Amino acid sequence: MFPDLGEFRLVNKILENAAPFEHSGPVNRDWLNVGDDCAIFDGWLATKDLSVENVHFRMDWSTPEQAVEKHIVSNVSDISAMGGVPRFALFGLCVNKSWPADLRDRVVKAVSEGFSRRGIALIGGDTVSGEVGMFSTTLLGTLPSGKPLLRSGARPGDRVYVAGTLGKSGAGLWILMNRPQDAGRFQRLVDYHLAPKIDERMGVKLLQAGVCGACMDVSDGLSSELNHLAFSSGVKIEILRQNLPIDPEVLEMCRHYGLNPMDFAMNGGEEYQLVFSNSVKNDIFQNEVVSEGVHCIGTVFDGSGVYMVDPEGGKVIVNAQAWSHL
Repeated sequence: MFPDLGEFRLVNKILENAAPFEHSGPVNRDWLNVGDDCAIFDGWLATKDLSVENVHFRMDWSTPEQAVEKHIVSNVSDISAMGGVPRFALFGLCVNKSWPADLRDRVVKAVSEGFSRRGIALIGGDTVSGEVGMFSTTLLGTLPSGKPLLRSGARPGDRVYVAGTLGKSGAGLWILMNRPQDAGRFQRLVDYHLAPKIDERMGVKLLQAGVCGACMDVSDGLSSELNHLAFSSGVKIEILRQNLPIDPEVLEMCRHYGLNPMDFAMNGGEEYQLVFSNSVKNDIFQNEVVSEGVHCIGTVFDGSGVYMVDPEGGKVIVNAQAWSHL
């Protein structure tokens, strides 16, 4: 009997309307080993993220489209954090055996459309089935110009910036876990957690504006990312408590439930906005990027560690509060 071609049909659906395979390579041929948002080999930016059902997404919370979108954003933000543009992807899909056919089909369509509308060409991958769903992407990108933004690029005298507002994803997760009946009241926060919306070209804009400091995406929480930048750059970072751009709806939610918004701003993960440093002498940066919703939150000094400075000048150390899967 001829073998079942179901897997081949699924793959063909993923490749429907695929972005074109462009025959152009990196301009610069840099190399960078493990330890940053991306590795670099012969000029190619390379990153990989996994999204596992009931760990990174839940189908009783998310639509299939939201689950796929969140996964793609988690990969694209790594490329953006280096100042790059995503180009090619290798995608792996584990189909949950219990997913009904319509849910599986929606996942497949979301994968196809999600990569295609970003101009990311799918160049390979694998499909399997198992007890839970899983998405796996290896993403390759290139730098349009200049050198990559690295975690090790912060220098004493730099200012520290955050793109966008803080706390949205963590606050949305708190609602889903503790007050799901109130999801409609704080729908924007819930939606952001389920499918974050970021400026996926922010890293490119930073390079074009002349930024040459440190940069990474906020995936594990700002407290952790600041400590990564300080350690990788061999510097001390001081942030001003009153300058943190906590999202207004996060503030409203915390007032309503009697919660501390700083917990979400500093330790909430899956934000995927960029935190970066840059010299204060860069007038081009000030004029062209601050208008994009970028907020100055602190300064880089000689030394080590990360400190929070309150309005009265008091300082407390900021410890990394990263989520761990182990």
